[in-house]
Amino acid sequence: MAKSGVNRFNFLAGVATGSVATAAAVVPGAANAAAGATEPTKLAPPSTALAQADTGPVDTAPVADHLHVTSPGSDYMVDVVKNLGVEYLACMPGSTFRGIHESFVNHGKNTAPELISCHHEEISAAIAHGYAKVAGKPMAILVHNTVGLQHASMAIYNAWCDRVPMLILAGNIADAAARRPGVEWDHTAVDVAAIVRGYVKYDDSPMSLDQFRESTTRGFQIATTPPFGAALIVVDGDLAENPPEKKPAAIDPYHPSRYPVGDPSAIDEIAKLLVDAQNPVIIAGRMARTPAGMEHLIALAELLQVPVIDDTTRMNFPSNHYLNSSFNRSVIGQADVVLALEVGDLFGILADVPDVVARHTVRKLKPGTTVLEINSELGVGAGNYQDKQRFYPSDIPVPADAEATLPSLIEAVQRQLTADRRAKNEARAAHFRGAFRATREAALRQAPVGWDQSPVNIARLCMEVWNQIKGEDWALVSQTQFLSKWPQRLWDFTKHYQWIGDAGGGGVGYVMPGAVGAALAHKAHNRLVVNICGDGELLAAPGSLWTAAKHRIPLLTIVHNNRAWHQEVMHLQRMATRRDRDPSTAHVGTTIDDPAVDIGVSSEPTPS
Repeated sequence: MAKSGVNRFNFLAGVATGSVATAAAVVPGAANAAAGATEPTKLAPPSTALAQADTGPVDTAPVADHLHVTSPGSDYMVDVVKNLGVEYLACMPGSTFRGIHESFVNHGKNTAPELISCHHEEISAAIAHGYAKVAGKPMAILVHNTVGLQHASMAIYNAWCDRVPMLILAGNIADAAARRPGVEWDHTAVDVAAIVRGYVKYDDSPMSLDQFRESTTRGFQIATTPPFGAALIVVDGDLAENPPEKKPAAIDPYHPSRYPVGDPSAIDEIAKLLVDAQNPVIIAGRMARTPAGMEHLIALAELLQVPVIDDTTRMNFPSNHYLNSSFNRSVIGQADVVLALEVGDLFGILADVPDVVARHTVRKLKPGTTVLEINSELGVGAGNYQDKQRFYPSDIPVPADAEATLPSLIEAVQRQLTADRRAKNEARAAHFRGAFRATREAALRQAPVGWDQSPVNIARLCMEVWNQIKGEDWALVSQTQFLSKWPQRLWDFTKHYQWIGDAGGGGVGYVMPGAVGAALAHKAHNRLVVNICGDGELLAAPGSLWTAAKHRIPLLTIVHNNRAWHQEVMHLQRMATRRDRDPSTAHVGTTIDDPAVDIGVSSEPTPS
């Protein structure tokens, strides 16, 4: 294999499309020269003395005087972050965090964490988002105070809605008297975290190194306790760049928190209701944090022969398992007991508000159905941002981590499962095998419709890719809602790492950098990482491709180049039709054409 990890997958070149950004050089005066104008004056090359001064050796020996610092506070800050086990740190450089940036590189030796270079703070945060869902632990990002945090805010919000942890270190210059005139004032704030406080789990602005240690450790612990979220720590420039006024305390070893488990009496009650139910249904949301979560859910479903609806916000259940009813949701209307595990939008599954002129609520459950819920979200309130979705009342709400609670629930079911109930499992299994087979066959009949159309049929795109990768150790790291979920309908997802969910908050620009972050976590396992990305999504954050090339992150990206924001096209068509206007104008402001974007096959990065 080549150092970049790309050559192994050259067999996919006929299917996959990469993307390269092509910059046309603009030469001052070129237009005038073409019209017969005088050639512009050429700049003289630098003098020999100037060239030597610019490229000469740098004396790196420490100097003990008032202009030099040998033990900056940022060295201690780096030790605090390293103590948390953070492996990667993404950033676009910025002056307000220059002190800690230098310490990460030199004092920290650019290892654990290793810096990941980015060209936009939104890319940094999206990379951290994708990485954490594969690695099962947070990345850190550095942002340049107000402007950097504003750039990163959309990606931070996506991660918040997706309940994904990250550590955000934001530079600032708290002491106004220490700020240089001009841009340093524009790029600082009294309350930096106010920009994102509605969608981070913890923030603080430490004014001493001891406070930085305590606050960063506390924030990291809170961020990695379900439900997960970001912790933001403001790094004061003076505190980072200057030597400490007093020696800070030693850094104690970090111990992560244990996840909350459901109340035993409530779990026993839920187990009894599941055992006694005639038509129970399990709905899984952001439940499986690890492979163990998926294994526990399979065990529970098979123990009772219960259909499972995986809402695909995580990889909870094999797509080819006969109890997977994600695309046969008629089981909801038949259910007498529903168990929801870390479901972020319970209302959206058990009810609906159709997009018609007079919006009204539609209930899908039959009267008398019992709804059970194990969800860490139940212990967290909602604020200004409505990511909590509409409230749906459950009959037994248990505020606990569902994956951590499943083993005790399985034990409780086994204790209460009678011989008579076990005897029914064979017939139940036969019924659900038939229902699953019918659902899969219906998808296979629907997929070829429009097979030869251009732009390429989405089902065909997904099947062509699947036929190439199914023999590999693969992982899909892009969202699928704009692919009509064809991968989940047709591919065989059997391993926890093969799917990570979508953007969380639906913010455009997540897919490409999120895929880079996920591929970074997969890199150590030498997996074939696949990203199916729309052309609009790619254009929102194309700089993430450079980051992937820079850090030799193997990633196969297939661009669905349909030259439009087709969801928005359909929205405008719907609006025009409701108003008895011309729907053919829906392309205005929604198409990516005239000029069309030239998306070509990228070359392998030059080995360093």
